[in-house]
Amino acid sequence: MKLVSYLREETDQLAILVDGLLYNTQELHPDLPNNMGMFLMMWEDVIDIAKQADASLKAGKHPGNAHGVPVESVQLLSPVPFPTSCRDGYAFRQHVAAARRNRKVEMIPEFDQYPIFYFTNHNAIQGPGDIHCMPDHFEKLDFELEAAIVICKAGRNISAAEADDYIGGYMIMNDMSARTLQMEEMKLNLGPAKGKDFSTVIGPMLVTPDELETFLIPAKPGHTGNNYNLKMTCKVNGIQVSEGNMGDMDWTFAEIVERCAYGVNILPGDVIGSGTVGTGCFLELNGTGKLNDPNYTEQWLQPGDVVEMEIEGLGTLSNKIVKEDTDFSILALKKNV
Repeated sequence: MKLVSYLREETDQLAILVDGLLYNTQELHPDLPNNMGMFLMMWEDVIDIAKQADASLKAGKHPGNAHGVPVESVQLLSPVPFPTSCRDGYAFRQHVAAARRNRKVEMIPEFDQYPIFYFTNHNAIQGPGDIHCMPDHFEKLDFELEAAIVICKAGRNISAAEADDYIGGYMIMNDMSARTLQMEEMKLNLGPAKGKDFSTVIGPMLVTPDELETFLIPAKPGHTGNNYNLKMTCKVNGIQVSEGNMGDMDWTFAEIVERCAYGVNILPGDVIGSGTVGTGCFLELNGTGKLNDPNYTEQWLQPGDVVEMEIEGLGTLSNKIVKEDTDFSILALKKNV
């Protein structure tokens, strides 16, 4: 099942996507909530009703009084417009190893010992469309090609063996990054914060695990949880710059959830990202380019650029970079010492 949130009468409307048409949930069945927040809160009570409606739509039947709306005719929001929290993991060894190699430091052994994550700004979650950036963000503005999940039932101290049952579905994530801000603040061993808090993009839809069963592959040796053979790409202005596979995750989402939930309540609506796939950002690509050729010209995102991310089975997430009409700079506020 593919679930979409879109703007309808100035609020977020939940719909099921079938053959390019959106069907409002409350019109499919009176027990279905009309927004993703409530849907996730009521997940175990409503998921079977929604799947039955989805099956009927795919069979050419229209339950209730549902009428399809072309997906191209609406403004898509993040599938989870108001997450209860947003964490981002660090699951792809290839990306971590390449980034460290490019900085001429050895691979950190702790990567293979346990999964890590950081909290980012869940109030800056957005879907397809314009990404508004301040002047300082354009000091090495970057994308990060990732996958993400959303939690669909509350839990605490969840083992990796049972954690996949807490995953409502999968989405594309673009963890936007202002590298100059990020690198400066992390010199103080805190962060990332301002380098990451202005925009995290997820979308264009939430795809439930049953829709991806044909893509299941074994987790890496010594790991636990579902893993999916899903090709990942990113294009900037129509030119492909990144390619990877969700199946290359060394730490599974189940293992990341296990760590997230240790001694802590995880809640319906919590979003968790995978971390960047190998080749999945300009920081890594520029570093590799410089390592191989000192004269390599770095590339960073510029105003007007269009970023398109695609993950097999999860759709295409498209955003345009827009510069705010201001010259206000927090980098300019640094004290001289």
